[in-house]
Amino acid sequence: MKAKTHQGSSVKKISFPDNNKLKILLGEYDGNRKVIEKLRGVKLNARGCTVSISGDTDDCDLVKNLLSQLYGIIEKGYPVYPADIDYAHRILSKNSSASLESIFLDTVFISSKKKVITPKSIAQKSYIDSIRTYDMVFGIGPAGTGKTYLAMAMAIGALLEKRVNRIILARPAVEAGERLGFLPGDLSEKVNPYLRPVYDALYDMMDFERASALISKGIIEVAPLAFMRGRTLNDSFVILDEAQNTSSEQMKMFLTRLGFGSKTVITGDVTQTDLPPGKVSGLVEAEGLLKGVEGIRFVYFSEIDVVRHRLVQDIIRAYNHLDRKKLTADVE
Repeated sequence: MKAKTHQGSSVKKISFPDNNKLKILLGEYDGNRKVIEKLRGVKLNARGCTVSISGDTDDCDLVKNLLSQLYGIIEKGYPVYPADIDYAHRILSKNSSASLESIFLDTVFISSKKKVITPKSIAQKSYIDSIRTYDMVFGIGPAGTGKTYLAMAMAIGALLEKRVNRIILARPAVEAGERLGFLPGDLSEKVNPYLRPVYDALYDMMDFERASALISKGIIEVAPLAFMRGRTLNDSFVILDEAQNTSSEQMKMFLTRLGFGSKTVITGDVTQTDLPPGKVSGLVEAEGLLKGVEGIRFVYFSEIDVVRHRLVQDIIRAYNHLDRKKLTADVE
């Protein structure tokens, strides 16, 4: 139902069968409603089971689609939070025909804290589906897009369902040049600063005692990339994080470790390489060499997929704009 108010603007109405579910949709103290109004510059007015959407015609269309799809998700038992409103808005802004249900209800893993881990963007959904389908997946994009976190969730799920026998999480220790003997302390103290983010993600999903027990048994292994040399990794889920900081030789070494019954996920941000000037990133080289190889999948993330604080998305966009300006200046 639609009534014109002035050129380019309209009022659209949408009715919902269950008033209690509508209250969940609008959020506690109308928190979700306020988020939507801020995101699209529209005005929402709820009366009974009907919501009126006032504003620009295109904005009203998007918000009506957003409300309808989110209500359908709530009917399936999924709780919708303000952050979900933001993610859903990004998805539909990019692709109005996208199905929020197929994304938000795709449970990747349920953590020990009962936290349900699901994709929050089209790219994340593609990433999860690719990991399920392919034995080698590259996730390339900026920080905060869930590349490592989702790969970790998939790995833990595969281990608990006995589809793999162990998980191996590797990171290059760039600043030490992989020459860990020059650092003070024992082996654990030398490598822990580089592996801390991987441990953080692991402990966010598993009970600390259980994770520690699996690590002590070698079922979950967290190690610097140098420790992968000379090994064949069978029946394993292997994750290489911060792959942009690998050299060409290191990347080749890692990729050729893949054994039977194993999956490998390689994540990185090609815009944030910490290698010495003039050193080619193994991730950049692998992207050029392997993009057309059957059985290998590349999934790309952008600032729209960031699932951290909204400012992170704006910061990435600002730096991308600066990089484009520098590139244009160099060409001229």
